[in-house]
Order: sequence, then C-alpha cells, then structure tokens
Amino acid sequence: MIDKMYLDTDRTWRGRTISVRPSRWYASVVLDRDGYVDTLNARNEESQLPEAFLEAVQRFNDSGCDRIWYDGYTGGFLSGHGARGVTLYTPFTHVQPAREALRAAEIDHDYTALHDLAEQLALPIDNWLAPGERQLLRGTDFLPLPALFLRFLRAQAGRRGLRLNGRAEAGSVWVRPTLDPYEKTIRERHPERHPGWVDRWSDHVDPDDTPWRPWVGGRDQDLSRGALPVTFLSVTLPETDKCPCGFSRANVEHDDVHRERHSEWAFGIRVPKNAVWGDDLVVVTSQSPIAWRRLAERMGQLPRRESNYDFNSWSHVGEPEETPERFRAYLLRVDDHVVGYLAAHDTDRHRWWDLGERSKYGERNDAVRPRIDMIWTAETYRRHGVGKILVQALAKDSGCEVEDVSWSSPVSDDGRLLALRLSPGGVWVS
Repeated sequence: MIDKMYLDTDRTWRGRTISVRPSRWYASVVLDRDGYVDTLNARNEESQLPEAFLEAVQRFNDSGCDRIWYDGYTGGFLSGHGARGVTLYTPFTHVQPAREALRAAEIDHDYTALHDLAEQLALPIDNWLAPGERQLLRGTDFLPLPALFLRFLRAQAGRRGLRLNGRAEAGSVWVRPTLDPYEKTIRERHPERHPGWVDRWSDHVDPDDTPWRPWVGGRDQDLSRGALPVTFLSVTLPETDKCPCGFSRANVEHDDVHRERHSEWAFGIRVPKNAVWGDDLVVVTSQSPIAWRRLAERMGQLPRRESNYDFNSWSHVGEPEETPERFRAYLLRVDDHVVGYLAAHDTDRHRWWDLGERSKYGERNDAVRPRIDMIWTAETYRRHGVGKILVQALAKDSGCEVEDVSWSSPVSDDGRLLALRLSPGGVWVS
C-alpha cells in the first residue's frame, strides 16, 4: 500500500507528491516532481533542485542505507536523484520523520531535519573498523545477530580497502581490521578518488594489554601476532597501456571486469550449465540452439578484445537461420573450459599462397572451400596443438584435406606459422 501526501493545492498530475512505498526491509519515501517540472519548464522557470538539497539527500541515504544493511538487508539500492524526483531509503522506524523532513526541504527549503535524521541514523563504522584486535559485544556495541553484524562489517571493510579478520561468537564479534597493501597503494596514488582518507592501520601496534582472541580449534591460532611487516621495494616496470588480454589498464575502477576477462583470455570460458557436451569438440551453426550460439559469440569476443578487432567473428545470435555460406564455429573443450575457437564459412574465391613472407598470391580459384574466419586459443593452451586440432576438425567436417582449407587474408604471423606446420607447401587464402 502506497501512502501519498500532496504538497500543492493542484492534485492533478502537475502537483508534487510525497509517497511512502514499503518493502520487506525498508520503506522508500519518494518526492515526485515529474509533472511539476514539466509545468515549470513550459513557463521557462527554474526547475532544478538546489545543490544543498541534493547534498542533504545524499547524506541521509548514506546513513539510511548503512542502517538498513546493518539490520540484515543484503540487496542494493537504485541511486540517482534529480529535478524530477528524490528517494529516501528509510528504516521503518524513521518513515514519518523522513517524510516531514522531505516536505520541509521541498516547500520551506529547510534541510536541517534531513541532516538531523542522517546524524541519528549514522553508525559508528569508523570506530568498529579502527585498527587493533578487540571484541565487540552484542547489546553494548551492536544489536543484530553476531553473524549478521559480521557480514555487514565485512562488506563495509571491503568498501574501505580493509580486511576485517573477523569471527562471530555467541554474543560477540572479534575483529582485527588490517589494510591491504594493494588498496593502500591505490589510495596513495589516487587521493582524489578517496578524499579525506588517512592510513590508520599500517603502523598500528597493539598494546601489551590487548585481549587475546580465544582459539576455538579448527584452524591454527593466529601465527601473525607479533610478526614484523614485510618490506616492499620500488622497481621500474615496463609501462603498457593495455593488458595482453586487451583490457585497458587505464580502467582501474573496473578491476573486477578486468579480472574476469583476463581469466577468460588465459583459461578460456567456463562451460555453461545449459550446454550439455557429448564430446570434447562441438560444431555450432547458425541454426543451433541459442545457448550454443551465445557461447560461440562469447568465444568470438576473446580474439576481438585481444587484437582490437572492430567486429566479432560470430554474430548469429538472433533467430535460427539457414545461411548459404554455412557459417559455423568449432569449440574445443578441455576439462570444464572452452579453450579453442574456430569460426568458418564456405566461399568460392581463393588464391594460392606459398606462405613466403614477401611472395605474392597466385591465380584465382573458384572452387568452394571452407574458409577460416578466425582461430583462437586460450593463452594457457597455446603451443599445445589446439590450433592444429581445430583446423583438422574443420577439414574433416567439410569433407576435404587440410591443404584445401582456405585462410582469411591477411594471415597473422601466428596464423602463418600454424599454416606452415599444417601445409608446408602453401595454403589457399581468400
């Protein structure tokens, strides 16, 4: 049920409203200015919200979202506020004050109540994540179940580049936050991304009277207590703009994406659960089930990223269709990863090439032959015969010899070396 408050005498679509939209864990208090903004724009009047308003809303939501996560919620929140609307994510205990604060901010331009509520909802996260070993007691330091509180603290520590080293017990949570060296380096190199950040953890030494965390078995007791920190040395590394997998090193804010793509480039793509393999090599056509065609498309993305090609070599991800050129992809599986990819189709325009680096192509030949559009192997499996297996599979599936297979021109240096091993006398190119 949505509880709505009208802020204007005009109760049509042009008026402003504040509505309360409850969900399982929290309520959304929403200021709707959509029609009101359209009316102001039609009159050429200012419709944007003051910057102080948006800052107060952001501060409230920072505290409110932390409080909702603290209470046990594990989902996310949609961010983004503007002239057409504002949303406050509010614990149920603060719904009415939040609605009144939002009304005062919109009608009276008074943001004091929003700041006061943000103060009330704020949690002592910085104190909980302060350096040093300590025990936080339920009922004194926190209220949720210890396991829920530990999960919340781990998430907050991760956002701050910390490792929590936490453990939940009956009625308490032990923590010993430490700063990850990599995160420290990132924050020191890019202070503009972390304004106000101060390293409180690297040089911290626990006093002698610090309580020891009880050992509960199952793991070795803390063998790092009292250890000396490791030493880091500065070295000069060659600087490159791109990782070998094709990902730009400038996108440091997308490290998670880089890790995933680098893993796929190095080891191949993990076999999806909806693709049941009958053997180690599968032929995917433009008429195959969509799960297989999407897998071929994902494999085609890997050489495109690595070599910075403009287009994917496999694009048949729409409705199943029969193509005269018999577009197909050969996917080779090793264990639970697809590590080899060859895209091909039939064509009838070829020239002979003796594979000499400076030699020219021969006369044109119009026989229909299978042509290799793209061949790629996961980095870990290169120089292990994967390319040879794929080309031989293409020739066998097409009913011809390896020497009759055509290679798309221009042939890369690695492709030329592979062709020399398979057909030393020369190959067809098209």
